Amino acid sequence: MTSTWTGRKVREAVGVFRDPESLQQAIDTLLSHGFDRAELSLLADEAAVERSLGHAWRGVKELEDDEGVARASYHSKESLGDAQGGLIGGLGYVGAMAGAGGVLLLGLPLTGTLIAALLAGGAGGLAGWALARRLGRRQAARLGTQLAHGGLLLWVRTRSPEHEARATQILSGHGAVDVHVHDRREPA
Repeated sequence: MTSTWTGRKVREAVGVFRDPESLQQAIDTLLSHGFDRAELSLLADEAAVERSLGHAWRGVKELEDDEGVARASYHSKESLGDAQGGLIGGLGYVGAMAGAGGVLLLGLPLTGTLIAALLAGGAGGLAGWALARRLGRRQAARLGTQLAHGGLLLWVRTRSPEHEARATQILSGHGAVDVHVHDRREPA
């Protein structure tokens, strides 16, 4: 895959974590110490990484400083939970309204409308639950694949030498290995 790059270089700190809990703790600390969520990126899923590289990869070590490797934005566990709740609630609501609307259009009594709304809402909620569960499994599979390849990569864009020092201190303090700062060209 060919990427286009701007001439602008940015500095970023990078570290490899051995478990998701340490990664999450480092992210929480970064966010509470002046870093923005938009400055954090993680390694994308295996298929996206291989598409960006044009070949299979063996370990995260080879990807730490690769400016063309596919990355993913950071999304908190809370936002994942919000998405899952939205899927369940949204599909339940749509199902209930569709069921009730269909019965009302047929001119059936109120009891039939309520039963149809409950059944259709339950079916929609069940479909939402299944989609939400799949979303959680995909996230777990992505983390498992990366751990099998040597760890979880976290890149932190920095704005100044002080920012770099704070980022590397936080990464190291939460157990990241191979913590360092490098230049990276910005994608267009």
